[in-house]
Amino acid sequence: VGKRLGVEKSKCFSGLSGYKKVLASGVDAVFLETPPCFFPEHATAAVAAGCHIYVAKPVACDVPGCMTIAEMAAKSQAAKKVFLVDFQTRTDPIYIKAIKSLLAEDIGSVGMLCSQYIDESFPDPPKTKTIESRLRRLIWTNDVAIGGGFLVNAGIHAVDVGLWMAGGQTPVSVSGAGAVGVSKPNGDTNRVYSLTFQFKDGLFLNHRGEHLRNSTRFAADCMAHCQRGYLDTQYAGLVKMMGKGVTFNGGKVVSLYGQGAKRNIATFHESITKGDCSNPTVKPSVDATLTTILGRQAALKKGTVTWDEMIKANKKVPVDLSGLKE
Repeated sequence: VGKRLGVEKSKCFSGLSGYKKVLASGVDAVFLETPPCFFPEHATAAVAAGCHIYVAKPVACDVPGCMTIAEMAAKSQAAKKVFLVDFQTRTDPIYIKAIKSLLAEDIGSVGMLCSQYIDESFPDPPKTKTIESRLRRLIWTNDVAIGGGFLVNAGIHAVDVGLWMAGGQTPVSVSGAGAVGVSKPNGDTNRVYSLTFQFKDGLFLNHRGEHLRNSTRFAADCMAHCQRGYLDTQYAGLVKMMGKGVTFNGGKVVSLYGQGAKRNIATFHESITKGDCSNPTVKPSVDATLTTILGRQAALKKGTVTWDEMIKANKKVPVDLSGLKE
């Protein structure tokens, strides 16, 4: 990649410790775009090196990792450094306007939230002697320890919108079930799941996910059913608000993945140059990651798991790095 992008050889580093050499080279900012199992370790080192940090979602694969990211973001803020998490939907002007209207109860209070994430999954080839072969082409999404699994890595897009629609709440519990969904998997993630997240105020979010190669259309949608209307949001389609007296009816979302990343990169740069270290994307992103981890646990249990139980257990999911080059 360095050769393709014209980076001189002395600034190209490999191996598990390559990030340490990047930081030692004196960079001002780092982008964390590896499999997410490495984000907490890399963020910790980047904070110690005094760098601004831009990180992909999900922010970690387990609860301890999420807590580390939250702690490092707080340290960044105290050190007047920028720490931004790249979710695309929260940058979209149509989404922003629609959910602002929703939270203002322009169509009444929310009665129920529904979300779904459907895709054709990612390659899941047979495993080799080490996990090196899993660390490319999004293969790692199939492995809970490396990428969090499909709900945490992919379904999080739709679930995050649901949390946004819920006014930033986190669920008190989740009930549901999940299944592998294929006959000979190599990874350990569930590929199908149906979950109900319950919030303190009685609101609930029904979420379903399907990651099978079965030619189903892509969908990362969330819908709010309200007293006097509804809001329907689509990652790759329309945002539509309908109801009595509604003056904003949405619009078509165009190239959200690419445009959202560009907006976040521009915000990252602007925040650095203006010295804005409020870092508002961190908390909702950590909350969304923890929420999908909660859902992953309930799907595996085929039952109910509470938020407090999950946080208290603080379960770490270890990654087997044996045989890899340091």
